[in-house]
Amino acid sequence: MALLQISEPGQSAAPHQHRIAAGIDLGTTNSLVASIRSGLAETLPDIEGHHLLPSIVHYAKDEPAIVGNAAKQFANTDPLNTIASVKRLMGRGLKDVKTTGTRLPYDFIENEGQGMPMIRTAAGDKSPVQVSADILNALKKRAEETLDGELSGVVITVPAYFDDAQRQATKDAATLAGLNVLRLLNEPTAAAVAYGLDKGAEGIYAIYDLGGGTFDISILRLHHGIFEVMATAGNSALGGDDIDRSIAQWIMQEANIADDAEHHHIRQLLDVARTAKETLTTQDIAPIQLEGHIKWQGELTHAQLNQLIDPLIHKTITPCRRAMHDAGLTVEHIKEIVMVGGATRMPRVREKVGDFFKRSPHTDIDPDKVVAIGAAIQADILAGNKPDDEMLLLDVIPLSLGLETMGGLSEKIIPRNTTIPVAKAQEFTTFKDGQTAMLLHIVQGERELVLDCRSLARFELRGIPKMVSGSARIRVTFQVDADGLLSVSATEETTGVHSEIIVKPSYGLQDGDIERMLKDSLEHAKYDIAARTLREQQVEADSVINALRAAIQADGHYLLKHQEFLKINAALNDLLKIKEGTDVKAIKKAIEHLDNLTQSYAERRMDSAIHRAVKGQHVDEL
Repeated sequence: MALLQISEPGQSAAPHQHRIAAGIDLGTTNSLVASIRSGLAETLPDIEGHHLLPSIVHYAKDEPAIVGNAAKQFANTDPLNTIASVKRLMGRGLKDVKTTGTRLPYDFIENEGQGMPMIRTAAGDKSPVQVSADILNALKKRAEETLDGELSGVVITVPAYFDDAQRQATKDAATLAGLNVLRLLNEPTAAAVAYGLDKGAEGIYAIYDLGGGTFDISILRLHHGIFEVMATAGNSALGGDDIDRSIAQWIMQEANIADDAEHHHIRQLLDVARTAKETLTTQDIAPIQLEGHIKWQGELTHAQLNQLIDPLIHKTITPCRRAMHDAGLTVEHIKEIVMVGGATRMPRVREKVGDFFKRSPHTDIDPDKVVAIGAAIQADILAGNKPDDEMLLLDVIPLSLGLETMGGLSEKIIPRNTTIPVAKAQEFTTFKDGQTAMLLHIVQGERELVLDCRSLARFELRGIPKMVSGSARIRVTFQVDADGLLSVSATEETTGVHSEIIVKPSYGLQDGDIERMLKDSLEHAKYDIAARTLREQQVEADSVINALRAAIQADGHYLLKHQEFLKINAALNDLLKIKEGTDVKAIKKAIEHLDNLTQSYAERRMDSAIHRAVKGQHVDEL
């Protein structure tokens, strides 16, 4: 009788065991945690009944961090030590932060070698990752106290347009908070799950997500139970906070408040602006009253508000058009639109989005809670509580990933809008004879030249056997996991020498960089193709020149006649001059001319090599 097998401790769950999992919406303005309770996904409140946790952290000397509503009260009185909207700083460098156009009342310190800047506080220097970890820790405690148990894992949502650095920074914050991340899930995808679109009729859906600090538009297709993101676009620095600032600037103009007002006055103005915005969601006029050091009374009407925010709403429509274009669709193909994010409560936003898509959007679920609810549903599945659930979510990468090749060209390995997780490989070779190492430069972007793309990382492959140029076979594999994080490996196939890197850039893209990169790729398409063709021809010319010089040095003195040498040398010099120009046809013609002149020489070299190889051997040995 065969022996029965018993699993390792902790490796087999009894049918009655339920793993405690949660979904976390780590937002710019507010954050939430949700879980499945009694079969339903719901957000979890704190002891005072608040579901929304303001994404604000206050630091004081020799005191634990204060998070949420308790921290919010310090925003006006102690702005330097009260960090808000830290999501905008995640995975970004000091240069990015300073060029966002957003006035931030913090004392930033450049963190050499780490990319992201530190923020000087009374409790010491804090990185955006540490601040986010404090927010996540508060949500973790809330969930474990409410659910009466330790979390086995969480799904954390991120904007679909978060790049590799921003996603990695989010995972780092979760690790620092002691959370087991089951998956990073794109916010629009989470919203679609919350609305149960995965259970409905097959079709194409648009998820319009305007949160406190970010905007995303995703085009999803449900087909045979598989949720696929067809295209995504957005702006990682556009949201409800910008609407608040626009209203606050209007108040400053009306009240004759100087632009260089102190930080606590700016915070007061933003609070007043936010209240006016929320009032106009249900009323026609919002009274405004400034008290304290600055005194002013006035009112804001719907018409005035619309005039202020229409330019910002228009900025969200442009990515909508681009996403539709990328997916090869028109608005007539869209079955339904889902609204996500607190800013979508505004009637004007709903009106403009409805006008663009030519149909009324879904607004049934609280737009502040919908993402967290979707994340909770996905977390419950990934934790193993619903092993029979067949829901499959497929996200995409926002920008192409590739390698630099000779001539400064970008060779795309994984095109943008490729469904993830994904792994793709391509073979490369050496440029010079005897080359024993290769520098691999990983880039991101849509342009043909590396200088127009974004550099992600560099690593080296050493130990390549000495061979004639073009003989080595280097297999480079790009792998993007379900969280959108990239790893790259390179292997020389004859020896098996291997090198790899997990791509973790020190900071993310600047505001609007992704949109700019896509726009540039379209505007410069013809130029880029021409530039690539020229560079490819120049690289081929360099290769021919190097190979011919090496051959002449090796055996030209006895295989070439004097007149042959003079003609070949003259053609070689002509090619050297012509390849520095921009005439692709002339370069190609010069290469062909040189090739014709050297054909006889190449045949003699081949015969000589064969003669050397068989010299002194018996015919039976060959």
